[in-house]
Amino acid sequence: MGEPTDEEVVETAADAAEGVVFERYKQSEVTDLDVTVTFEDGVLEVDVYLNAPSDTRDPEQVADDAALTARSAVDDLFE
Repeated sequence: MGEPTDEEVVETAADAAEGVVFERYKQSEVTDLDVTVTFEDGVLEVDVYLNAPSDTRDPEQVADDAALTARSAVDDLFE
């Protein structure tokens, strides 16, 4: 199997990030979610913006975890 395409990398990262958010919050609790993924010249950038209630979880931490999980999922693609 060859290298994944740029599109596969972006989709994998975005899906992984969204998966983390929706593991921790019900979809109805999330007011706004923006996952931006770019992959150019072998450089992956993942930015997650999350607007969700902070009474049970820290949304910033969830967003950070989502971005880290996205990067890890892409690393797995290249193994």
